[in-house]
Amino acid sequence: MIFCVEDDNGIRDLMIYTLNSTGFEAKGFSDGAEFLYALREESPELVLLDIMLPGEDGISILKKLRADGNQVPVILATAKGTEYDKVIGLDLGADDYLAKPFGMMEMISRVKAVLRRTSPAKKSEVLSLCGIQMDTAQHIVIIDGKRIELTFKEYELLRKFMENPGRAFTRNQLLGSIWGDEYIGETRTVDVHIGTLRTKLGRCGDCIETVRGVGYRLEAGK
Repeated sequence: MIFCVEDDNGIRDLMIYTLNSTGFEAKGFSDGAEFLYALREESPELVLLDIMLPGEDGISILKKLRADGNQVPVILATAKGTEYDKVIGLDLGADDYLAKPFGMMEMISRVKAVLRRTSPAKKSEVLSLCGIQMDTAQHIVIIDGKRIELTFKEYELLRKFMENPGRAFTRNQLLGSIWGDEYIGETRTVDVHIGTLRTKLGRCGDCIETVRGVGYRLEAGK
């Protein structure tokens, strides 16, 4: 999970959309108060933190995080040319910075770089079924030597199936497991994501079977 703290609604929505589209899960906050409240309930993998915020600014928030011993990776968003803010932020423990205006692909590149530096090394586990290879440490899926780009939810659905070959899951089970018990959407959401997942998997998509009256399963024998 990545937290985006940005008071400009348009920029924040674009950041979240881009992160979700490239395999991450993200939540947005318009000010420091909302962010700090959410931080008590959930620990993100990384924070994208704008310096210029209404109320408490990003530098003050970063200082508070580090003073409390919270070492969550932080990328500061600074106005172009404000070298002082960059230096202060890095001295306070920021892991990187983005100079505004920045491109979304630059943001993704810096997020991945910071996560590579700060994440503990994980033992690679490769799941292989139905012609699909999934490396859970690198968070990648490969078919016929080609990497398949999946959204975060699509990836988690596929991982659920591959870790439980042959097991049938109801739509409600998948909704609760992948979207969380507090999600208030309809089970139709599962059907839509299964449809896009099958399409992206190409010839291997048929391995995800519809179990009439129940839900879905991965047929390992195909």
